[in-house]
Amino acid sequence: MDILSDLTPTGILRASINLGNPVLAQGTETNPSGVTVDIARELGTRLGVPVELLRFHAARESFEAVSRGSADICFLAIEPARAETIAFTAPYVVIEGVFVVAEGSCITSPTDVDQPGVRIGVNEGSAYDLFLSRTLTHAQLVRASDGVLAFTEHQLEATAGIRQPMEAFVASHRGLRLVEPRFMEIQQAVGTPRIRQVATISFLHTFVEELKADGFIANALYRSGQYDASVAPPAA
Repeated sequence: MDILSDLTPTGILRASINLGNPVLAQGTETNPSGVTVDIARELGTRLGVPVELLRFHAARESFEAVSRGSADICFLAIEPARAETIAFTAPYVVIEGVFVVAEGSCITSPTDVDQPGVRIGVNEGSAYDLFLSRTLTHAQLVRASDGVLAFTEHQLEATAGIRQPMEAFVASHRGLRLVEPRFMEIQQAVGTPRIRQVATISFLHTFVEELKADGFIANALYRSGQYDASVAPPAA
C-alpha cells in the first residue's frame, strides 16, 4: 500500500479541525480558517486529493473522530494518553497553558494551585485536562464542556486554559488575574491513526518540518492574527 492510499483510504483527505482552539482555528463552521485549515489544504494539494474539513468544538471530539477512523488527520497537542492511538509528528506550534484565579486569591504561582480544596475548571479532554490529570496530587479537576463557565458558575478556585483566550477572558471580566508563569507548554502537532504505515507517518513528519522551515507555519499564524503564537523549533 502506498502513502496516498494509506493516508486517504476514501480518496479524500478528511481533516479534523478543532474550532475550540482559537489559536489554531478561527472563522465559522461553514467557513473555517487558521493555521490548521491552511496545513490541511496544503497537504491535500501535495497529495493531489480533495480536502474535507470536519469541524468540531472540542479537542476531545476531534481526537475521537480520528480514533474511530472518521478522520484521517487531526491537529492536537501531544499527550501520552492520545499517543496510545494517535501517531504524532513533531510539533509545529507551541502555545502555553495558564491558570486564572480571582484577584484576591492566595494563589500566586502555578505550584500554589496543587493544594487540598483547590478546584480547577477545565475543558474535558483538553491537553491541559490530560496534563493536569497526570501531574496534580491534591487539587481537584472539575471537567466540563466549558471549564471557564464552570469556574464562574460554581465559583471555583481556578480555571485552566490556553494563554490567548484566557488573557481575553481576564481582560473582559473584572476581578480576575492570570497566574504567571505558564504551568505547561502545549506542543501542537499533526496526528494520524497509529495503524498507519511507518512510511506514511514519516511522510507527515517531513511535511511538517518543511512547513516550519520554509515559513509556511509562521505566515499562516500571521495571516490569522496569531502574532504571539510560536512556531515550534526544528525537530532533532
